[in-house]
Amino acid sequence: MQSPLSNIVLIGMPGSGKSTVGVVLAKAAALAFVDTDLLIQSHSGESLQNIVDGYGYEALRRVEEQVLCDLDVTGHVIATGGSAVYSERAMQQLKSNSVIVFLDISLATVRQRIGDFSLRGISKHPDQTLDDLFAERRVLYTRYADLIVQGENKTQDQVCEEILRGLAS
Repeated sequence: MQSPLSNIVLIGMPGSGKSTVGVVLAKAAALAFVDTDLLIQSHSGESLQNIVDGYGYEALRRVEEQVLCDLDVTGHVIATGGSAVYSERAMQQLKSNSVIVFLDISLATVRQRIGDFSLRGISKHPDQTLDDLFAERRVLYTRYADLIVQGENKTQDQVCEEILRGLAS
């Protein structure tokens, strides 16, 4: 399992359960929890959707990169935003003291869980479809993952248990 000073970083698409599973995982592993989407909102004073609407998706990615690179914690479960993987710098920073866990779900499940993705503050090109975004990000999630956990048709507790089993092996 990871050393007591390292972090567990959750990556994946919006709706994959990063925040929900993260809280359960933090409790089960006796670690602290941080949701970087909330840090971004606190840092910027605006919701993710307002950042995207007012300044564009690139602005959200820049703020996200800054927040991730400034994050200096150990012994935490960290739920990242879905676009964290666009920053090589941020991901290398996270990988330096963390185990990266990709919560993998299907595109159909993403659609079912997030509904109208135009209201979610998702960092994407204005003309990019959810299908294209999913395909583009899946490559990045897989590239950075130390552990891939299938979240399809599982409860948050089941996903948490699978993460803990994966980290222990």
